[in-house]
Amino acid sequence: MNVLSMDALIQFGILFGVLISAYLTITFRDLLSAAIASTAMSLLLSMEFYMLHAPDVAIAEAAVGAGVVTAVVVYGIAKTERWEREAP
Repeated sequence: MNVLSMDALIQFGILFGVLISAYLTITFRDLLSAAIASTAMSLLLSMEFYMLHAPDVAIAEAAVGAGVVTAVVVYGIAKTERWEREAP
């Protein structure tokens, strides 16, 4: 297996992980689990940006997407209810 196909295989794996974590983010009923799945998606996206030779964007995505946004969302969940209510 040459280097180009190995790089493409890793990128497809990362993008598949992004799709799975995005699906989990919108389907979880537990809001804390959805926030953690969103963090995983952000970290996988930052790895993809790094693989695409954009390290500045990768660092910004990891810091803002996985760090600050997760902290704000978890703080908001702590101030409200953790579980999403069923539709009436």
